[in-house]
Amino acid sequence: MQRRLSTWLLLAPAGLWFAVMLVLPLCFVVIFSFGERAAAGGYVPAFTLEQYANLPSRWAAFANTLTFAPLGTLLALLIAYPLAYFLAMRVDPKWRTVLLILVIVPFWTSILIRSYAWIFILGGQGLPALIEWLGFGTVRLINTPFAVLTGIVYGYLPLMVLPIYVSLERLDKRLLEASADLGAPPLHSFLQVTLPLSLPGIATGCMLVFILLMGEYLIPAVLGGGMVFFIGNALVDLFLQSRNWAFGASVAVSLVVIMLITVTAYMWLMRRLGGARDDLSLM
Repeated sequence: MQRRLSTWLLLAPAGLWFAVMLVLPLCFVVIFSFGERAAAGGYVPAFTLEQYANLPSRWAAFANTLTFAPLGTLLALLIAYPLAYFLAMRVDPKWRTVLLILVIVPFWTSILIRSYAWIFILGGQGLPALIEWLGFGTVRLINTPFAVLTGIVYGYLPLMVLPIYVSLERLDKRLLEASADLGAPPLHSFLQVTLPLSLPGIATGCMLVFILLMGEYLIPAVLGGGMVFFIGNALVDLFLQSRNWAFGASVAVSLVVIMLITVTAYMWLMRRLGGARDDLSLM
């Protein structure tokens, strides 16, 4: 009884914080989603499904988010894994800390400042001017899906690199030596030893990046110029500009449901892959 009481007392502060800061606001959002817009904007208590019936009017925002979030996560993974592998497996330990700091350095400045830097790089006086000078014609990069995707990969790359690096850095190098001693080529050792053992880092990095991208607002607003509209942009428009809180709440609830389904399916897939990896190791 004392042990159980001690456990509950230790969990109480975190549980209270979780309930007040996450569960309670989410309950208010769910309640608002069944209400109506007041004449002057805001919220009027009601119980109607009209807001959910209007969700197709924001289909473009949902489609862009559900396209760019997985695509940005995949591109970040494809760039981050070789970088993390190089840092963990190939770099001299005395230089490793310096290079890791260089990976983290972008987080020392605001994402807004970094996004505005990309406005100059992708704007008319940046890369397009260089491409035109090289004789490849006029190219428009800013305010395009390419610009948004570039900003996404650049902004969230460190969040993908660090978990993968931790998994690779903790990998027992003796396993690779044993694989080489048994005659396995380097590619086979990577596919059968390194990659499976780094799956926890891949899973963590992909989940971090994907969840944050689902609610992204700033990068599409700055680099997309209103041409690429995410759900985050739709929520800002509904809550702050048109002041349709009920409809905005229904969009927010739909986003949370989509994220819950996606993350649950992703975790189930990772567990299946982990189980298959363990079965192969036993064989």
